[in-house]
Amino acid sequence: MKGYHLSIYRHGRTKANEEGIYIGSTDYPLTDEGCAELAGKVDQYEYPRVQRVYSSPLSRCTETAEILFPDTPLYIAEDLRELNFGLFEGKKATELVGREDYRTWLKGGAPDVRPPEGESAEELCIRSYRALNRILMDMMENDFAHCAAITHAGVISNLLACFGMPKISAQDLRCEPGEGFELLFTAQMWQTAQAFEILGMSPYARG
Repeated sequence: MKGYHLSIYRHGRTKANEEGIYIGSTDYPLTDEGCAELAGKVDQYEYPRVQRVYSSPLSRCTETAEILFPDTPLYIAEDLRELNFGLFEGKKATELVGREDYRTWLKGGAPDVRPPEGESAEELCIRSYRALNRILMDMMENDFAHCAAITHAGVISNLLACFGMPKISAQDLRCEPGEGFELLFTAQMWQTAQAFEILGMSPYARG
């Protein structure tokens, strides 16, 4: 049975990352340092040759795609955007720690817990499924064997936790900017179990 490979990567660093603030919909570009870090990883690591790149619409992701895969067609996938942090958007943890709703959100547990006026983990899981399903259908329609996706740390950990096999603890699903995971889909596994295989980390160090 034919398999479809998707290499999924976290975007490069932004000013918000350096300042430690929550950003979801705010459209921060990469910093000069973030661009340089990604360019260094292109020299250090072996990124796969892919036939299409799917990206979150936010600048930090499209700019990352242009650095990591400069000669590959780019397709914007709206559902790969970051979690909506609602009233927590643009704030540091130190500014929020006194809020009861923030402490409740950090504890997690219930899938419908959300930042006020924001998005829950359950809603993000549904949106991630929609994104992956559209990507896989596009790959099948165009007979693409290997593509890449550029998105956000929260989206990556959520979709791997929701649909990835084997099951991996959340702390092991973290990845650095410009790094991520190699996924393998088959049409049967996705259609019957809504699952994919996690093959490992990506990219690979040059030999």
